[in-house]
Amino acid sequence: MSKIKLWFMETRPQFLTLSIVLTFLGTSIAWYYGYFNFGYALLAGFGLVLTHGSVNAINDYFDYKSGIDLNVKRTPFSGGSGLVPEGKITSKQALWVGIVTSLVALAIGIFFVIVSGWQLIPLILIAALCMILYTPVILKTYWPEWSPGLGLGILPILGFYFIQAGEYSWIVLVASIPSGIMVHNLLLINEFPDVEADRIGGRRTTPVVFGLETASKVYIVATIAIYAWIVGCVIATLVTGSVVMPVYCLIALLSLPFALKAVQGSRQYNDMSKLVPALANNVIFIMLTHILLGIGYILDGAL
Repeated sequence: MSKIKLWFMETRPQFLTLSIVLTFLGTSIAWYYGYFNFGYALLAGFGLVLTHGSVNAINDYFDYKSGIDLNVKRTPFSGGSGLVPEGKITSKQALWVGIVTSLVALAIGIFFVIVSGWQLIPLILIAALCMILYTPVILKTYWPEWSPGLGLGILPILGFYFIQAGEYSWIVLVASIPSGIMVHNLLLINEFPDVEADRIGGRRTTPVVFGLETASKVYIVATIAIYAWIVGCVIATLVTGSVVMPVYCLIALLSLPFALKAVQGSRQYNDMSKLVPALANNVIFIMLTHILLGIGYILDGAL
């Protein structure tokens, strides 16, 4: 395998589809409110993919340095790329992959500050802090899952709207909350197989600090909150006559069967044969919900 391909694999491309569905949803919301620039959406989406890949590579670097990668139980959905501990690339190369991709993403962010407005700077700074501090600092504090939820859930939706509208909107902030909870949950359940390795590495994830039983309950409550938020926003739209979230966004409920399977598997956290399928169903549930929400905005705007 060529070095370039290995460096690309270090970004964990199979997980970058999250950035793609966030791009779709954020752009769909902007379009719904009358703002759409295909070129801007494409460039911002590329920047988000680069940022996501950078986080993955930097995470691998710190996991190897801390010894976590040497103790982790790797699954298709957790435990890093495995390229550094397997000796396919060096930890320094993983770090450089993270640095280069983040610098290109930063350049894209600076471009949008110039063309869309300086008000984008606070969003970029918060996202950068979430990215840089996540592995070395935030993961050593209580409830670190909030950081990906904010940096890779809420902020991208707000960002896609801003670069096309040139302003922020509280309604878009409300619409971004389900994304924040879903990304939070994505990290949370993916931490279940890594409890012992994370404990050895000094991490204070929710499963490590509060135990898998409590973490499972947190995951379930947060999953319920996603659907409750969507339904509540649609009800608010119907009651007030002012769009908080389009009625067609209720099609997001079609992802519920996958969410239920993920919830059931999360309760069997000690059985890897049940937990790994739960991780898979969680990914499907999150991807599908984002796509369906985006379709809901498009349907409501087109019909």
